[in-house]
Amino acid sequence: MQFVDEATIDVRAGSGGHGCLSFRREKYVEFGGPDGGDGGAGGHVYVEADTNLNTLVDYRYERSFKARNGEPGKGRQMTGKSAEDVVLKVPVGTTVVDVDTDEVLADLTAADQKVMVARGGRGGLGNVHFKSSVNQAPRKTTNGTPGEARRLRLELKVLADVGLLGMPNAGKSTLIRAISAAKPKVADYPFTTLIPNLGVVKADRYRSFVVADIPGLIEGAAEGAGLGIRFLKHLVRTRLLLHLVDVAPYDGSSPADAVRAIEHELEKFSETLASRDRWLVLNKVDMVAEDERDAHCQAIVDELGWEGPVFCISAISGEGTRELTQAVMRWIEERAREEADNPELADEEAERRRQMDDEAREGIQQEKAARRAARENDDDDDFDDDDYDVEVVYAPE
Repeated sequence: MQFVDEATIDVRAGSGGHGCLSFRREKYVEFGGPDGGDGGAGGHVYVEADTNLNTLVDYRYERSFKARNGEPGKGRQMTGKSAEDVVLKVPVGTTVVDVDTDEVLADLTAADQKVMVARGGRGGLGNVHFKSSVNQAPRKTTNGTPGEARRLRLELKVLADVGLLGMPNAGKSTLIRAISAAKPKVADYPFTTLIPNLGVVKADRYRSFVVADIPGLIEGAAEGAGLGIRFLKHLVRTRLLLHLVDVAPYDGSSPADAVRAIEHELEKFSETLASRDRWLVLNKVDMVAEDERDAHCQAIVDELGWEGPVFCISAISGEGTRELTQAVMRWIEERAREEADNPELADEEAERRRQMDDEAREGIQQEKAARRAARENDDDDDFDDDDYDVEVVYAPE
């Protein structure tokens, strides 16, 4: 299975067909006159969101797409056939960016949303259009206009209400398995999760939200350590972050230090994302003696000086997970009501997301630059930057 969340493609719309130069030549018609038809229009190129797709793998190897040209006009005032449009299907949540201008052409966040990314050329005019009282036999036509050509970057960001954030082995995948029907891989070693996973959490009948689990971060991720910070962009569209912390790490490290390390990487990636509403979720409390749990968790909170919501859970046993999901559901519903009552809040949220998109794009480019610099220092000529760009492959089980 391949998960591709970024791809660069070239698109070219079709050119319009040329106008026709033709004169009527019929038996028993003394004065024929011009009858050249117009050229057909070139095909447009569209990008359309499709709910049946969840990866950009179709654009990993095939990267050039061209619409056909319109046919030229013909005699007897026959217009050339217009070319068919090319429609590129992408997953919901895909952003289309013009590589040359860095302009965001579309943000496809709804099913069947469709946008034109390259306009086809117009057909040229046949000589019939240039007939006048002083020019009965015009020999003038116009050529079809060329179609637009663009180099596009497709960026996929999963759509979720809640994002899970934390170190490798903090229990994010175990939590999403416990509260939803998603079944991500779970194992007792770091970096078990290599791609984002989505799960739908049912808090009650007709009440649900979507949660996203991304690969864990480690210190130095912004410089490319571990899997880097590329997957953080999938948290840009979330409304709430749940910061999972292992309260009893196997290596004896400090849970508070783990939180600070993630906060530092988050701020380097996007200050706006770092300022997002974030709750502290202390996981694996079942690894601490029952009579010591409260004191142990409170010590972590005190060391951090944490002032936001705190939840103590055990994802593997389910302890505390229902209270967590109910609180999240209430928060999401309350936030939705506030934005419905106050359009200014909705506008602020949209602006915040645009800002996070810009910062995320810049952060990823900086990480790539850091990787290239490291490659140059190592003089590794066999390194392929594409290996780090967009693709993660699971071996068959």
